Parts: sequence; structure tokens; C-alpha cells
Amino acid sequence: MRSLYVSLIGLFLFMLPAIAELQSVTVGGELRIRGNYWRNTFNTTSQPVLIGNNVRWNANVLRGRPIGDPVGGQTIISYFDWDSAGDDYSLVVQRARLNITAEFTQEIAAFIELDSFDVWGENFRSDYLTGLDNRAQNFNNVTINQAYIQAENIFGEPLRLRIGRQELLFGKGWLIGDNSNHPEFSCLSFDAVRLSYAPRHFEFDAFWSKLVERSPIKSNGDTDFSGIYARYHPIESISIDAYWFWVRDAAERHDINSGILLGWIESWRGLNTYGTSHLHTLGLRMYGAVNRFDYDVEAAFQLGDASAVGFLFKPFNYGDNRAKYNSWAVDLDVGYRFDILWQPRINFGAGYFYGEDNRGISFRDWINPFLAFQRPKSSISFNRLFSNTVHSYFLDEMGELSNFWTVRTGISAFPLESVEAGMNLAWFGVVDRFEMPRHIRVQGLRVPILPPLSFLTQAARSDIGWELGLWAKYHYSEDLVFKMGWTRLFTGGALHDGNFNDLNGLVFNGGTGTKDADYFYIEATLQF
Repeated sequence: MRSLYVSLIGLFLFMLPAIAELQSVTVGGELRIRGNYWRNTFNTTSQPVLIGNNVRWNANVLRGRPIGDPVGGQTIISYFDWDSAGDDYSLVVQRARLNITAEFTQEIAAFIELDSFDVWGENFRSDYLTGLDNRAQNFNNVTINQAYIQAENIFGEPLRLRIGRQELLFGKGWLIGDNSNHPEFSCLSFDAVRLSYAPRHFEFDAFWSKLVERSPIKSNGDTDFSGIYARYHPIESISIDAYWFWVRDAAERHDINSGILLGWIESWRGLNTYGTSHLHTLGLRMYGAVNRFDYDVEAAFQLGDASAVGFLFKPFNYGDNRAKYNSWAVDLDVGYRFDILWQPRINFGAGYFYGEDNRGISFRDWINPFLAFQRPKSSISFNRLFSNTVHSYFLDEMGELSNFWTVRTGISAFPLESVEAGMNLAWFGVVDRFEMPRHIRVQGLRVPILPPLSFLTQAARSDIGWELGLWAKYHYSEDLVFKMGWTRLFTGGALHDGNFNDLNGLVFNGGTGTKDADYFYIEATLQF
């Protein structure tokens, strides 16, 4: 909290010379409270950690196979169980936002937004037995979500400059959003410079942001995120967006500290050297409405150096320093609203997110006596970046599901003027399946056949399952909205076997059972 006060005082002193020109101050904000409950889904009632009940395959049956799990390493873990053996996962989250807009002239303004994201029961003194609970001090998490200066009509043109911490939301938030659609909607903002130009029928945005600052450890080793987003609206029924996003990760990475002889071998084999990673995302979106028909289709392609991902794929000492991004994704949604009682709307959609799973090993590589000096091949799926889109409340609650495809449909209607309700149905499948160690099942347990022979594998199933959801929204007033919903996941064989779909295709989602799962939520949002 002290750092927050210092920041606010510093900002106030910075703006002090301009206070005489201050014309207006506007105060606004939002209070959002949501109760979430998952059944037969996660391993634990808190954030999963690497403990025994998370392990699906031990490292000893995966010898020489490049797994690439950023948490488990060569041991395959899963955050999911798909059974009722453990506790269910439930929590109430609350987000409070308070913002101030200070307008100095018609063209110059400052915007500051304070943000507090909390879990009920974790931010106050609650140890009634001893009175010694100090969580109220440890969980003081009021932050500055946004704080920027904005200048309009630069050079007399429709040109806007925004400098400072700010939210970035482009298009429908398919790749860049603010986390507002996630069940646990913690804030997402960027320390950025954004330039916007908006003449008639055309809008153009260019931005640069700092994701990680590593100075003085390495003067040029930061991670930056920048891009260009353009929108063209030639006629009422058609809008076209085109964009380029670029993540540059210059973190210094080394596999091991080598001696002279080993260093010579590494140099000869091209090992233990990682360049700067460049994730380029090129995308195109077309959307609009004609009478009662609406449509939205978006596609993106990713390319560039992926050393940061290849670094994770280390079956022994070395990762894949030649890894490349080469993936694509597409999402389509069409709908039609009927001009009858309740104004029902039906929609159909589909999505595809490229996946890659090269985690197997051939017999030839397995018997290679220099296997430890082999350069492994990484598995790089489509990176969802900072997506605001949630395809599944079970597998995609933070917008990080990849290596999958889906088809969906839904219907919604207004049974009352202030009430909207609907039903959704979706099916999910795996794009590239995981090669499991060859095994048999004994009382539900996977027992590997000849564990040292890691080249013996069998493909996991590809049917993730069906999701059926019901939801309702009540507009009590213009400012206050209530929501509630229930979704059931009918688990398929892919969730029992497990595939690498979680966290952009880097983490396993296999469980220990085959039970169907449920998700319930109820939410209230007040804006002022």
C-alpha cells in the first residue's frame, strides 16, 4: 500500500502545474462479485501444486522424450482429475474498480483506475481461535490497473496519444483482451504507449508495451509486446480488421554451465545457445450484420523464432534451440434473430487452434548412445496470447486452451424485456494426440508395459467431450445486472487418457477418472 501512496503522490506532483487548467473531474467504477463452483474437475481446492495426486506419468517411463511441461519438467502432471475422489473447487471472487478522469482541456486528460481483486475469506483477520491471523496484512492487493495521459486531436487531426498503464482490447478480444470474460476476472493491463488514428470509415492503432523489465541484469534482455491493429468499415454490413502482434523475448537462457571440453562439443553440435524469441501473429477479421443475420469470422497465423518454448523441451540437458512458430487458428460464428415473440436468436460456430505433439521417441533415437546430446524436437501449438475468449468453463477458464477444435450452437431469447436467457451446446476434440506410454489398466490404474522402453507408445483418444450450458441475465437497472448459469461437461475419452491442451498446449489435462463435471456461477455487477 505504501508504494501505491507514493505513486499517487508522485502523479499528483507531476500534474500540479496544470491544476489551474483543470476543467472537470469525473469519478466512475465497477463492483463485480461472482460465486464459482466446479464439481469433479480440479485436483485440489486451491491452486494445484506438484504433489503426488497431480502426477500422471513419472519421468522414468518417459526417458528421452521431450515433454516440455513448464511445471513438471519430465514428469507429466495434470491440474484436472475428472473424478469425485477429491474436494470440489469453489470460491467467491470480488473485483472493485474506482477511476478518476481529469480533463484539463478538451484535448488533454489523465485517467487513473485503482483495482482490487479479492477472494472472499482471504483478506481480513479471521483466526477467531487465537486472534493472531495476519492475512489482512499479507493480502493487501490494491493496485493501479490504469494510469495514463491522453492527448486528442494532435496536429489538428483525429489522432490520439495515450501514454501509461492501460488496458488493451482489440476487436472482440479473441487474442488481446482484459480478462473480463474469465470466471476469475483479475485485472489485465499493460505499461504501454498507444497511438490511434480515426478518420472516416477507418481506424488505426499502433502500440508498444513492456511485459518484463530485466535491466540491469541484461540491458537488452527485456520482453516487449507491440503491434498494429487496423479497422475498415466501408459499408454498414461489413467491417474488416487486420492486425500484426509481436512479442519479443530476449531473456538470456542456458541449459547447463559447461567446461572447456563440453563447451567445445556443444559448439560443434549447436547446443546450449538460445537466441531472441520472436512471436509474430498476423490476423484478419470480417464481421457485420445484414437485417437479422450477423456473422463474425477471424483467422490468425503465427511465425517466428520460438527458442523460449524450445528451451522447455529438455529430456536430458538440452532443449530445442531451433524451435519455430508455425501455427494457425480460426474462429467462426453466425447467427440469426427471429422477429417473433421473445426475439429468439440461434447461432452456429466453430473454432480450430493448431496443435503439435512431437513428444514421442523412435527406436532409433532411443538406442542412440549419444541420446543425451541429441537436440530434441519441441511441440508448439497456437499461442492464445492474452485472449478474452472462453471456449470452455472447465478447460479454458483463463483463455489458454490450444491444440483443439470445436463446433458449437446456441439459442437465446428475451422472455421478459429485462431478462435474457439461453442455452449453449459445444463439442471439443484434440488436433494432435499424445502418445502415451504403452500400458494396461488394473483397477483404473495405468500400469506401463516394460517402463524402460519409452519408445513403446499408444495414442490417446481425441474426443474431449460435450458441454451443455444454461444461463440467464437480469438487467435490474441500467447499472445493475445479475447473471447465473450452469454448464455440464460430458467427459470424453481424451480427458481420461490426457492430451497436451492446457496452457497453450504445454500442460497435460488427463484425469484419474471419467466422471462428468459441473460448473455453477452467480454474479452481480454494478457500474457507476
